[in-house]
Amino acid sequence: MSDVIEFEQQGAIAVLTINNPPANALSFAVCKALGELVPRCMEDDAISGIVLTGAGRMFMAGADIREFNLQRPDDVPDFHEVLGAMEAAPKPIVAAINGIAFGGGLELTMGCHYRLIAPGASVGQPEIKLGFIPGAGGTQRLPRLAGVEAALDMIVGGDPISAERAVELGIADELVEGDLIARACEFAAERAASGEAPAATGKRDAKITGIDASVFADYREKIAGRSRGLDAPEAAIKCIEAATTMALEDGLALERDTFVILRDSDSAKAMRYMFFAEREVAKIPDIPRDIEAQDIKSAAIIGSGTMGGGIAMNFANAGIPVTVVDISDDALAAGMEKVRANYASAVGRGRMDQAAMDGRMALISGATDYAQIKDADIVIEAVFEDMGLKKKIFAELDQTCKASAILASNTSTLDINEIGAATERPDKVCGTHFFSPANVMKLLENVRPDAASKETIASVMKLSKTLGKVGVLVGVCNGFVGNRILGVAARITDFMVEEGAMPWQVDAAVYDFGFAMGPFAVNDLAGIDVRYLTRNEQKKLWPDRRHPVLPERVYEMGRYGQKTDAGWYDYEPGARKGTPSPMIEDFIIKTSAELGYERRAFTDQEIVDGYVLSMANAGAQILEEGLALRASDIDVIWHYGYGFPRYRGGPMFYADLVGLDKVLDAVNRLYDSYGDWVKPSELLISLAKDGKSFADYTA
Repeated sequence: MSDVIEFEQQGAIAVLTINNPPANALSFAVCKALGELVPRCMEDDAISGIVLTGAGRMFMAGADIREFNLQRPDDVPDFHEVLGAMEAAPKPIVAAINGIAFGGGLELTMGCHYRLIAPGASVGQPEIKLGFIPGAGGTQRLPRLAGVEAALDMIVGGDPISAERAVELGIADELVEGDLIARACEFAAERAASGEAPAATGKRDAKITGIDASVFADYREKIAGRSRGLDAPEAAIKCIEAATTMALEDGLALERDTFVILRDSDSAKAMRYMFFAEREVAKIPDIPRDIEAQDIKSAAIIGSGTMGGGIAMNFANAGIPVTVVDISDDALAAGMEKVRANYASAVGRGRMDQAAMDGRMALISGATDYAQIKDADIVIEAVFEDMGLKKKIFAELDQTCKASAILASNTSTLDINEIGAATERPDKVCGTHFFSPANVMKLLENVRPDAASKETIASVMKLSKTLGKVGVLVGVCNGFVGNRILGVAARITDFMVEEGAMPWQVDAAVYDFGFAMGPFAVNDLAGIDVRYLTRNEQKKLWPDRRHPVLPERVYEMGRYGQKTDAGWYDYEPGARKGTPSPMIEDFIIKTSAELGYERRAFTDQEIVDGYVLSMANAGAQILEEGLALRASDIDVIWHYGYGFPRYRGGPMFYADLVGLDKVLDAVNRLYDSYGDWVKPSELLISLAKDGKSFADYTA
């Protein structure tokens, strides 16, 4: 009957099975088939009811978002019409939820009269994570089934719930432990035999009647912090509130209009882009998917400091035994105590229980001798950024560890090729650059040196997933991809402050753009002393470029940031949030005069353009040099490693939205002011000239 929906009749019950791999997505074809099959079953006297389910392990993962920008074919009915016809159908329609039912999948089940669900299945409305809201009745039907508060949590939060919770809330009518389809057919037959009219979801008003408007006001206040810069959360609340005050038809119309506006917004386009970009990073063109990756069953970390301990926690969290190595028992004890404190903090916040903490701590052991890690499958070095020290460690590990062991460095800037050359197994050496705090941040820059084997790279990319990280493959250069771009963008903001802006103006503009913190607040958090050491190395690399003076002088004052209660900002003892420092402001003004700059006003937009568009130009240079596979990989790095707002899509996507001709004009102005840090990339020039975008670029 259909290529995407299978038809089978079990007695008087029609079983319609959606079979649209890989995710049974709600496509035009599925919608058309539903629009044809449901009325046909209603007209067939031999059929007394319908069971609707999904093939494989999914009911329906949601709408096919690749079709969002396509015109709906004339022969495909509107999904709203399909659901309306299902609700009004005279014969019972039972959804047999065999696996995940997300987005349009859950909306489809709510268009049915009844819902049975299998253990292990889950339901949810995750549209908010793509920048829009449910568009086929989710905001109107879900509160009628689950109640207003649960609907707010599911739609505004976007997280799925279990089968058991779905039954508890009233979204599903029954949890079926055995044969789901057999029970669903039996259930449909029982409902048909009862002679009662099927229960349309849209007519269930008990849970949306008499709702106090303060529920919505309180919820708005509750989510204010995490919804900053986003339109969809407020729109979702407004539509759910409408379900309590409007007739179903009016609420559906409001939802649909709101959905279309949000779907077509730049923020939703950015979030859909990031959805696909995250999945693309795992694809390495020259490494076949079937290449044999090493199975990492044990690990070792060299260095028990903040980074080493955090990296060890990742392995323990994934159930992999890990040994932390340091030079002395005292150093190990201090490092293990930091790990214990991190876990204890999670227990105190209710994020794990004591038994889980004890289990993870049991997976982490300490050692002071490399001989104790000779059988580890991977060893990750996480010591001070000193090339001589790292080469010495790798040479010793090479002699101690088993031949199959991968030797990786957590360096954030140093040359992995040079480190690998200190061993007799350069094919087994790579970079695994964790971001701080390593046990929290999801990004893992996997650095590919020239000699690394395909098996080694496939292994660390697989390990990224095992550890719950987003692994992105990058090439070898100073700072790799993320820090190299940051080094350019941060300098631009330094120059702006030397010429007329103030750190707090820069931070406020960047915060308003969508970052959690501006560059100067981040500098205080990470440590001005840390940045000072990195910049000294870069001054040696590029002695002819302009280098900012202010950061060095703030360092020389002993103002290292939060750790000293003084940096660019002043801090109360132990405080995380600083206040603008009058002393620093006076110091900046005097330094500008000494450097010969006549201070001028900077607009917030000028600050944002300087910061973000310099990133895009640096990213274009990275693409030119083959250090990133795709522009979207750079955006994933900047979102997960540096907090680039997801609804902006990353520096490369944002530049495409601005238009590369306009970006090139802005970069040329920056180049005139600040020299080679922002020399226009040949790739940017070429793409702008041809009217193309970074999305068009393929290496």
